[in-house]
Amino acid sequence: MASTGDSQLFDETFTITTLDHSKYDRVGRIGATSTDSQTVMTLDINSDLYPCAIGETIHCVLATSLALDGSKDDGRGWRDIGRSGHGGEATLADMFDYVCHGKIYKFEDGEDGQTIKAYVSFGGLLMALEGPYKKLTPLRVDYVYLLVKK
Repeated sequence: MASTGDSQLFDETFTITTLDHSKYDRVGRIGATSTDSQTVMTLDINSDLYPCAIGETIHCVLATSLALDGSKDDGRGWRDIGRSGHGGEATLADMFDYVCHGKIYKFEDGEDGQTIKAYVSFGGLLMALEGPYKKLTPLRVDYVYLLVKK
């Protein structure tokens, strides 16, 4: 059995530095910097479901599974994986306020040669992460869950 740590590829706390609602009514593009200032994130977020403000701190996790033991989702739809309030078993999603499933579709080397940039699409809501190779190399998988909480 795998541990939760095996399924969690990225775990970081960010402070929101920019917020742009100019393109869409219910989607905001946030810019955020990690607490250690090594990683920069741009994320499109459904602001009706999860309103954010400049200066807020958010905790973000990218994981390959929602199962608490890190086991694979076995081809079930991500919405079918049990909800503790609905008779299913508890999942990682129960500990977060905003959850998406998406595909990592592109990697680029940073301009300085020390960083990497990863791009993820969550059904058209995009995420870009730029940071040290060591932190972002685990993201070399196809599909991930984004979990966010304040």
